[in-house]
Amino acid sequence: MEATFCFVDIAGFTALTETHGAAAAADLIDRFTALVRDALPDGSQVVDRAGDAVFVILPRPEPAIEFVSQLFESAFDERDFPALRAGLHHGEALERAGAYFGPDVNLAARVAAEAGGDQLLATRAVADAAKRRGIETTTLGVQTLRNVRTPVEVFALNLTHARAAAEIDPVCRMRVDPAHAPGRLRVERRSYWFCSLDCAGLFAREPETSLDSMRESQR
Repeated sequence: MEATFCFVDIAGFTALTETHGAAAAADLIDRFTALVRDALPDGSQVVDRAGDAVFVILPRPEPAIEFVSQLFESAFDERDFPALRAGLHHGEALERAGAYFGPDVNLAARVAAEAGGDQLLATRAVADAAKRRGIETTTLGVQTLRNVRTPVEVFALNLTHARAAAEIDPVCRMRVDPAHAPGRLRVERRSYWFCSLDCAGLFAREPETSLDSMRESQR
């Protein structure tokens, strides 16, 4: 079969789980699952969900781009919700008993793994479809991806909304609106905002540990 393969997950989910605990993580996954379900266009399906990641199959690049765009926008509207990241690739797969196999599925997953928070990455066929819709695309060059034999050109699709301007809690990676943040601290002339006083307290005790961890996750 031919389709567009989409992988979406929550950026910084491990840090959030370690900071806020399993119950908060489970509640967040329930909210994420609901957002995915509401954004699904006709003709698409959620093939698999593992932890904080979902695998969605869509018939063409255009509805796949619209799905991710709507999903990102819904996440922006959610209070105390982390950034999402996604990867898209259009290709072929073998379907058997509801599971999908093939190198194009793996490629989509590896493209998604390269994305940062609030970022959609895609291969050329999807990027070309985005350009036809007037969406700005930027080539990130030819990338060597893990478990992908041939290097692939990867593109960033600009779905950023102006109202998405927000800060990331350096402890749990939750997106924080500075106007409503419970905590704020300054380190080396920069302000950091926090989703809770607990995160602010953890940061105050070991700011460099939190900042190093955040930098590492963004590489």
